[in-house]
Amino acid sequence: MTDHRDLLAGLRAAVRGEVDFGTTARALTTMDASNYRRVPLGVVAPRDADDVAAALSVCRTHGVPVVPRGGGTSIAGQATGTGVVLDFTRHMNRLLSLDPRTRTAVVQPGLVLDRLQEAAAPHGLRFGPDPSTHGRCTLGGMIGNNSCGSHSVAWGTTADSVRELSVVTPRGERLRPGRSWAGAPAGLRELVDGELARLRTGFPDLPRRISGYAVDALLPERGGDVARSLCGSEGTLGVLTEAVVDLVRAPRARALAVLAYADESGAAEAAAGLLPFGPLTVEGMAADLVPSSVDLPRGGAWLFVETGGDTDEEARARADAIVRAADVVDSLVVTDPARQRTLWRVREDASGTATRMPDGTEAWPGWEDCAVPPARLGAYLRDFRGLLAAHGLRGAPYGHFGDGCIHVRIDFDLLTGPGVARFRSFSEELADLVVAHGGSLSGEHGDGQARAELLPRMYGAETVALFERVKAVWDPDDLLNPGMLVRPAPLDAGLRFSVLPREPVDVAFGYPADAGDFSAAVRRCVGVAKCRTASVSGAAVMCPSFRATGEERHSTRGRARLLHEMLAGEVVTDGWRSTEVRDALDLCLSCKGCRSDCPVGVDMATYKAEFLHHHYEGRRRPAAHYTMGWLPVWLGWVARTRTAAVANGLASVGLLARAAKRLGGIARERGIPRVAGETFTRWWRGRRASPGDGALVVLWPDTFTEHLSPSVGRAAVRVLESAGLRVALPPTLRPGGRVGDARSRSALSLLTARRARVCCGLTYISTGQLDRARTVLTRTLDLLEPVLATDAPLVVLEPSCAAALRTDAPELLHDDPRAARLAARVLTFAETLERYAPDWTPPPVNRPVTGQTHCHQHAVLGEGPDRRLRAAAGLTGDLAGGCCGLAGNFGFEKGHYEVSAACAGEQLLPAVREAPESSVVLADGFSCRTQLDQLAGVRGRHLAEVLAEALED
Repeated sequence: MTDHRDLLAGLRAAVRGEVDFGTTARALTTMDASNYRRVPLGVVAPRDADDVAAALSVCRTHGVPVVPRGGGTSIAGQATGTGVVLDFTRHMNRLLSLDPRTRTAVVQPGLVLDRLQEAAAPHGLRFGPDPSTHGRCTLGGMIGNNSCGSHSVAWGTTADSVRELSVVTPRGERLRPGRSWAGAPAGLRELVDGELARLRTGFPDLPRRISGYAVDALLPERGGDVARSLCGSEGTLGVLTEAVVDLVRAPRARALAVLAYADESGAAEAAAGLLPFGPLTVEGMAADLVPSSVDLPRGGAWLFVETGGDTDEEARARADAIVRAADVVDSLVVTDPARQRTLWRVREDASGTATRMPDGTEAWPGWEDCAVPPARLGAYLRDFRGLLAAHGLRGAPYGHFGDGCIHVRIDFDLLTGPGVARFRSFSEELADLVVAHGGSLSGEHGDGQARAELLPRMYGAETVALFERVKAVWDPDDLLNPGMLVRPAPLDAGLRFSVLPREPVDVAFGYPADAGDFSAAVRRCVGVAKCRTASVSGAAVMCPSFRATGEERHSTRGRARLLHEMLAGEVVTDGWRSTEVRDALDLCLSCKGCRSDCPVGVDMATYKAEFLHHHYEGRRRPAAHYTMGWLPVWLGWVARTRTAAVANGLASVGLLARAAKRLGGIARERGIPRVAGETFTRWWRGRRASPGDGALVVLWPDTFTEHLSPSVGRAAVRVLESAGLRVALPPTLRPGGRVGDARSRSALSLLTARRARVCCGLTYISTGQLDRARTVLTRTLDLLEPVLATDAPLVVLEPSCAAALRTDAPELLHDDPRAARLAARVLTFAETLERYAPDWTPPPVNRPVTGQTHCHQHAVLGEGPDRRLRAAAGLTGDLAGGCCGLAGNFGFEKGHYEVSAACAGEQLLPAVREAPESSVVLADGFSCRTQLDQLAGVRGRHLAEVLAEALED
């Protein structure tokens, strides 16, 4: 047993990169995207090959295993380890060179695939393989797993694109494996020469044979390709430090033929027949993985067949030819690139979507990517379905039908002894079924721990023994990733669920999608790491803090991993009091982007509120929780005492403002927003009401509209009434208030009731003051009893408040049925006009728009009605995605300013700066408007203000 302090000291003395044996670093690397969990001793982020050699030397001296790791999206467990993890994403993540003439690139192992594609695109080139995780998987991980992706029918696997590698062996030798036996370690050629007959007959001839070592690449007739033989070795033979890869010519134009079939078997049987047409992809999906909102041709399963050409017409003609040749129920050919991207996102998200059955039941990898000869795929799928039924299991197959490679997640019970036993017996029988169809246990993601134990069923004991001898030539000390591929750990050992509590944890939120179980909510994160992308497209939001910092702990996945380890109690040992979890959640903006953009619907904003609630229970909170969290109270006092002018005056005095911000935990860089001299409801009481004869709508006077932006409320009233609607405000007395005039003052009611204001509880929820939030929301429901007794909707102008009422309120007050009734009544400004004034025509504005869709609007409320309302008013163009970075209290809190500004600088500020001068700057959220004002000196406006101004004109 090594002394870990000596190991740590040795690594820090020898390695120039970071060496981290802390709780957070270990917790973040216990898992990849598989079912398995192994706790490392620590993490090393090497700066170069010298660092790699130094780390290997120290670890070899101490007898500690080493695991190379890229993006951590491996699905078979091979990116986890019990020793030292080498993280290549921190420093060794560069594109070293790109030569358009030779169509090659030199890359480091931590380079994310999309960065290579972006650099190659201006030259009309690309890297052929493209897994669905292309936005976060690394070239090193792709080489380690021999990854493929949807275009493998055209451009093959990663091994087909690797020319030369630079490798450090476990004993420190620097080799450059390539063709013609270049870079082979001593003894490898002699080993192969003695096994030529076995190598020629013992390996299935499949386009997607990834299982085992590719020793047959060393055959004389295959050129003795040492680099190719290392592809798919899962970091068990040598540590990759550099790679020379081939690029392919990208088609100038593409078309996507979507072919509909009655069921997946029909699609599978048709796939092989399309290969002679030379498609770029032949991908299959069934209806149970496709969101109902996606517009596809009628059918129960689909093939996505992409074609290429030098012109749009040529690509379209090839797609049309495939449609004519295919026996389909229905079809669609898409040439618009934006529409193609939308459809491909459905396919790429399947790896996460498939983790839930249609009824919400959890499903898991483990048999994620078996491959059979394409011509046998239909028969194999029928047998596979039969085996599932025999074991009482369910799964939704999808994947690379043109290559005979099927992805599937299955609703294994991995929490109980009998369930794990069934997982094992099913795995053994399925391995036999795959072999009977002439297939490979892995067709893309490698064997890892999930399948390596079963390799004798595919190759036989003698070939597996050959694999062990190959391992011994490269790694005689068994230093690299032990337990993978050879001498494997059992497929049912070390399951990541085994460490979680068996009884539900006592929590405040209801977690309705997870049967009230916080552990199940945390288990939602399966590690596909869509949150780790360096950029987002369209209106996507997740995960702004990761894009600002680039640190795993600030990604949705990283935070979920820390929560998992908190529940496990082995690495993170102090439960809800954990400072490691607190610090990782500190930079979560609570934007809720993950709720919609994460394929499995992780809602980190809710998890953060839950954690803060427990973390600070009975303890003193940060000052910002009292200032920003209790904002409705402080602003209410200012309104009641009519001291807005005094508050604004004091805030304008530099010395006083600095002192107030320091005491209140507010970032010194922030300006304090001005309080309105007249609140919205005071204006309402003094106005002459417009009777109207349309539907009654109740306008929600949220804290921001009431005290900080009453102009938004006034504008909304103007527009709603111009549309013929009768506008009212919620009651302010309980019990007995009327649907609302905000004036209820009868003598009897004043004697028997208390004055109060409705509030969504957002500021309390975002700071984790959930007991206070429940009190506030319960009071709000009491006030709204008269409203809930009518059919009137609640019109909420502030998107974050609308989202809180629609989602947080019913989940927090899960034991009060009124909360769900309230949530069902909440409408946005645009939804109200579309639903209750469908014949109203907005005034013409006829100007371009710029700005950003509010993150809560995107994640919870949806933007369709807003888009249609803008179009009807002649407001042209799209709003940016991402998050403004202020996000309620987040951007005001001390220590958050730099991240807040970085988030704004990603999409919002560039969109506004690059827009035409005539553009209308739309920002429905008070935070978004404040961020624009304070960082860009630009006045953003709510859509209601823009339309009200147009009405005046």
